[in-house]
Amino acid sequence: MAPQKTCSAPVLTPRALNRATLDRQHLLRRTDALGPKDAVAHLVGLQAQNVKPPYFALWARLAGFRPEGLSALIEARELVRIVTLRSTIHLHTADDALTLRPLVQAARDRELKQFRGRLEGVDLERLGAAVRALVEERPYTMKEIRDVLGQEWPGAEPQALSVAARCVLPLVQVTPRGLWRRSGQVALTTAEHWLGRAPGPVPAPDDTVLRYLAAFGPASVKDMQTWAGLTRLGEVFERLRPVLVTFRDENGVELFDLPDAPRPDEDTPAPPRFLPEFDNLLLSHADRTRVIPAEHWGRAWKGNQAFSTLLVDGFLAGVWRLEEGKEHAVLTVQPFGSLGRARRDEVAAEGERLLAEMTSATSYDVRFGDVMG
Repeated sequence: MAPQKTCSAPVLTPRALNRATLDRQHLLRRTDALGPKDAVAHLVGLQAQNVKPPYFALWARLAGFRPEGLSALIEARELVRIVTLRSTIHLHTADDALTLRPLVQAARDRELKQFRGRLEGVDLERLGAAVRALVEERPYTMKEIRDVLGQEWPGAEPQALSVAARCVLPLVQVTPRGLWRRSGQVALTTAEHWLGRAPGPVPAPDDTVLRYLAAFGPASVKDMQTWAGLTRLGEVFERLRPVLVTFRDENGVELFDLPDAPRPDEDTPAPPRFLPEFDNLLLSHADRTRVIPAEHWGRAWKGNQAFSTLLVDGFLAGVWRLEEGKEHAVLTVQPFGSLGRARRDEVAAEGERLLAEMTSATSYDVRFGDVMG
C-alpha cells in the first residue's frame, strides 16, 4: 500500500467530523426524501440484535416515520434480519442481504476458526448441508438446530454448533420475528429460501466502501474495517483514491471522503436525538470521538447491558429508558452531566415527540432520573 499522504490534507476536528456524519445519518434534521427501505439501504443496514432498535433508529432520522410501514416491508421480505457486519444481526434490504453477507464471509470464517477446537469430528460441509435441509423444509429455532446437530456430532460443544450453523450458512430470521408489536421467537431459514433467489458471486468491496463513506464518512481505513469486521481494506481505498478526497484528523490519521458529500460547518446546530441501543452511529468507527466524548466512553453500558442513548449537541450525553403501559408511558432520561435549562427543555420536547409517535399511550411523562440503576 502506498504511504499515507496526510501532510497537506486539511484537518477536520472531532466536531467537524461529528456534523458531517450526523448530516449523512439524517440526524441534523429528519428527512422526508427517503422512505424506510431507502433509508435502510442508505445506512447500509441497521443494528437489530433486538426487535425495537431499527424502529427507533429510523424514527430519529425520518420525518413522518410510522413503525407499521417498516413492519410491512419486513413482512413482504423486502427487508430481512441476518448476521452480517461485526457478526451481529442487522436489518438489511433483500439485495444487501444477498451481497453484503458474501462480502463479509471472510469475517464469519475467522469467527468459526475460534470455535474449531470445540467442533470435535464436525465436517463443516456436511453440517451446512444438514442445516440447509432442515431449515428449508421449515424454519427452525437455534435450539432445534443444536439438538439435531448434537445427535449427529455428540462430541461437539452445542454453542459451537450454533456458531458453525450461522457462519456456514446465511440464515435469516423469519417473521413474525422483527415485526412491531407482533414479534415472536427467533426461527431461521436460508436467505435464498426466504427471498426466493440465490446470492451472486462475492462482490468487489469498492462499491461498499463508497456507500460506507456516504453514510459514515469522512473515515479512515481502520474506521471502515471496524464497521465491516473486515481487514486489509487499505488496498481498496488506494484503488479508489483518484475519485476520493482526503483529510486528516487532529492525530494525523488520513481520512477519505466522497468529493460531493456534505461537510457542514462545525457550528451547525444539532438537535437532541434519542437513539436505540447498538445504534450504528456509535459503533461504526475505530475512533469514536466524533460522537462519544472521552469522558463518556463506556458510559452507555453496564456489564453486558447496552442502554439506549441520548445525543445532545450531536454527542453522547446520556441514556434513556421507555416504560409503556396500556394507557400510560414514561420516558426516563439520565443525562451524564448538567444540561442547562434550554437544552433540558429541548430534550424534554423531543422526548414528548417520541412518546406521542412511538407509543400507543393516551398519557405520558418525560422524567429525568436514574436509568442505569
